[in-house]
Amino acid sequence: MDKYVIEGGNKLIGSVDVQSAKNSVLPLLAASILTDKRVTIREAPNISDVACMAQILRELGASVRFSGGNVTIDSANACCHEIPSSLTRELRSSVFMLGSLLSRFGRALIAYPGGCDIGLRPIDLHLSALKRLGVNISERDGFIFCECAKLKGAEILLDFPSVGATENILLAAVKAEGRTVLTGAAKEPEIVDLQNFLNAMGAKVAGAGTDVIEIEGVKELHATTYRPMKDRIEAGTFLFAAAACGGDVEVVGVTPENIRLLLHKLRENGCKIHTKNDKIRIESRGRLKCNRRIETMPFPGFPTDLQAQATALNASCSGSALIVENLFETRFKYVPELQKMGADIEVKGRTALVRGVGRLHGASVTAGDLRGGAALVIAALGAEGVSEVLDLSHVDRGYADFRGKLKKLGANIRRVHV
Repeated sequence: MDKYVIEGGNKLIGSVDVQSAKNSVLPLLAASILTDKRVTIREAPNISDVACMAQILRELGASVRFSGGNVTIDSANACCHEIPSSLTRELRSSVFMLGSLLSRFGRALIAYPGGCDIGLRPIDLHLSALKRLGVNISERDGFIFCECAKLKGAEILLDFPSVGATENILLAAVKAEGRTVLTGAAKEPEIVDLQNFLNAMGAKVAGAGTDVIEIEGVKELHATTYRPMKDRIEAGTFLFAAAACGGDVEVVGVTPENIRLLLHKLRENGCKIHTKNDKIRIESRGRLKCNRRIETMPFPGFPTDLQAQATALNASCSGSALIVENLFETRFKYVPELQKMGADIEVKGRTALVRGVGRLHGASVTAGDLRGGAALVIAALGAEGVSEVLDLSHVDRGYADFRGKLKKLGANIRRVHV
């Protein structure tokens, strides 16, 4: 197990390049098996979730090669429709393989997917939508078996704009017979990126970014080389870190419109925000003010994947903030760790009342999930004294060279093997 040793108090100054989006690259990797032709994804982030998805593709019979930051998938010899349970239980995004495997082979067998322990994330919406496309589904002993003679287009209505369900429907319907109309779709930028990737392979998908997506099935998809969007969650994490530490940081590569509400909240804190093309500059000086209220919602609302980082910042601001988590019921599991650092946070169900304490102090804390781990790093960077953040396996799932990027900005941070 590795840990970060962080001496807080250094201002962050400089420029940081944002990696390709984890939440885009994973469904793109799942989509690569839709064709037996070669697919290359440029600038895939060096994170453990990408490595896990690559191993899933290899288990299915595909060739996966990393070179120069790119990943090339050749699934011409892929023939297996079963994913080992050890991999599906490690990676939530393995659920995307349902749509891809059904489209390619007409069957799929997976265990219930895992990922971060942040609450129940049922896949009922995925399964009910697949049934609309003609899939027969049976469940037993923690496994899901899906089978269909032929996928057929259908009209599908999602009761909730689930990102995962929307992506799975696209993957399943892209080669289905006829036309699929999905109403109530998620609008996240990563959905638009998946549409663009599929269309680059010869698909006919339109409407991503709105709540109605139309898919005209095609018989086959072809090879492509694609550069995915940049990671708005990583960008937000660095913006929160700069705000917590003070300083002047330019985040490069992200589309400001994709994190518009986040930028509004940082301005509300008292930060100066400047945007130009794909660059966002944040200036943070003196003690910031708490946000009055942050409420997580599907896009274009405040992203749940940045809720923990926002809480860490508000913990040392002036005043109090109410944080409302609408998507995952146990996403405040990191709060007891922040409390070890002196944070004054009261959690009741899906809400957290944060009373700013001026400055946190160093402590030994443990990351319990990906974004909670990032929040602890942010808190440690702004705290007085030395902190240890243990169990970096969670952080490694979503941040490539997190230590290196922070150190380049001036953070006093070391990675130590325990």
